[in-house]
Amino acid sequence: MQGSDLTPYWNTNVARHPGILRAVPDGCRDALDVGCGDGLLVRKLAARARHVTGVDSSPRMVARARELSAGRPGTDFVEADFLAADLPAAGYDFVCSVSAVHHMDFTAALVRMRDLLRPGGVLVVAGLAREATAADWAATAAAAPVVRVTKVLRRAGGPPGMPAADPRMSYGEVRAEARRLLPGVRYRRHVLRRYTLTWRAPPA
Repeated sequence: MQGSDLTPYWNTNVARHPGILRAVPDGCRDALDVGCGDGLLVRKLAARARHVTGVDSSPRMVARARELSAGRPGTDFVEADFLAADLPAAGYDFVCSVSAVHHMDFTAALVRMRDLLRPGGVLVVAGLAREATAADWAATAAAAPVVRVTKVLRRAGGPPGMPAADPRMSYGEVRAEARRLLPGVRYRRHVLRRYTLTWRAPPA
């Protein structure tokens, strides 16, 4: 689906963007997008934060993000493995990640995102999980017809060269580990193996 430079295409990752943008805290100074891909969400976040950094391990994706974001103030991109990237501890008011955490060690990634937040900062992770129970498979089967129709109507697509990987953790494993690492986290399941985690760091 074609549109402005902020809506050049639609897919199930882009479908999570409105909820992520709504979670940005008022007065956000610094935001971080983990696994930023071509920088689409970074450019949207730039309207809600003073400065937005995107980090991605794919040279192709970071190059594309820099090209598409050229001349847009308040954005920058880091090509690095997120778990080893040189990022300021407790340096962000908002940290988010869309369909990237399953490419990393889940526990290490969540701990690092948590530790990058300033007191009172907000973390939103939109990730992928696998079916492991009969209820999981039933929910996936029930949603499949609607998902197929939506993809056709919206002409689902995305940036070429985006790395792909199958999720290793089940919904239950994700929920349990997130609750252990992020006390009070809000977990929500979505269609197409998606879930979201929303958490606010304790105030100072």
